[in-house]
Amino acid sequence: MTSVSSNEPAVAQEPVLPAYDGACTCNVMSPLVEDPDRAPDWFPDGVRGADQVVLWVLDGLGWNQMQARMSSLRGIPLMNATAITTIAPTTTATALTSIATGMAPGEHGVIGYRMAVEGDDNLNVLRWTTSKGDARESIPPESVQHDLAFEGHRPPVVVRAEFRDTGFTRAHLGGCRHVPYRMPSTLVAEILQQVQAGEPFVYAYYDGIDKVAHEYGLGSVYDAELIFVDRMIEYLVTELPRGTALVITSDHGQVDVGARVFPPHPEVLSHVRHQSGEARFRWLHAHPGESAQLFDAARRHHGHESWIVTREQVVDECWFGPKVLPGPLGRLGDVALVAREPIAYEDPNDTGPFHLIGRHGSMTPDEVYVPLLVARSG
Repeated sequence: MTSVSSNEPAVAQEPVLPAYDGACTCNVMSPLVEDPDRAPDWFPDGVRGADQVVLWVLDGLGWNQMQARMSSLRGIPLMNATAITTIAPTTTATALTSIATGMAPGEHGVIGYRMAVEGDDNLNVLRWTTSKGDARESIPPESVQHDLAFEGHRPPVVVRAEFRDTGFTRAHLGGCRHVPYRMPSTLVAEILQQVQAGEPFVYAYYDGIDKVAHEYGLGSVYDAELIFVDRMIEYLVTELPRGTALVITSDHGQVDVGARVFPPHPEVLSHVRHQSGEARFRWLHAHPGESAQLFDAARRHHGHESWIVTREQVVDECWFGPKVLPGPLGRLGDVALVAREPIAYEDPNDTGPFHLIGRHGSMTPDEVYVPLLVARSG
């Protein structure tokens, strides 16, 4: 088992960049749908030789958070485990698209949770809305992300019933056979039913860990949720037909920021036309001709707490993969505030039903490292 964990929040002096050419979430899917015997060496034991495969994505389960709670778990310790990296930014919309397509963000184009579109507006990818409301007709999901999920295979995807017709589902799971579930118990039942029906590959997604972390942080409620999910894992490991490989990964980890949420400094904002991205990976779009002043002001006021990077830097350093196509490139801002400390940057246009305590998006170890778990039933 790879050990990169800590019981305390990890503070990195340098950003942790995705391992796009190796142990990364964007490279998990392909061998599982094509031929499990082709699983690379960095996969834990249990995939090669499997008769059937279940790939279950647990939204929001970071490697470090999992490791810190291992003494309370029963199901996860039954699995072979290693740490891999997710993608940049460490956010659900981008990471799930990379998992499903096997592509880096710079190619599939879902470059963040809130992406800049024409007229200084943002597309909220998970809701598929702009300031004008539902954008499924004005910005067809297939026009943003048109690559086939799961390399053109049409596996059953076990996802919440309410997600079935969303713009984001169309963007990253278009063409798949949707198997809706409404409760965690029916999620497990549907996985088992699909495998028992002979499906060679089943994809499943559960968002509860992420939801709990957002609303409650990483305290006792989070602990309870992880134990609950762990018991589902324990049940699946024992109930899946003999010869089935259960593979579990995640889209990102979490950082508990609490109430440490504030807007960028007024001098920084004086150079900003609008903001996009995540609260911990905040893209700032400069007024024409002011990108250099924006960078200098951001570094002066926020360099002690965040990595201040330009669009050119993240492209040159391959944060979004070795290739960034023109479409995704046009959705990036001029300067990004990438939080190094447990803080978040407020944007009045980025609102939700409650204050978020647990956050993600940045490139710290707690957010970038996620588990890759494998168990062979039987």
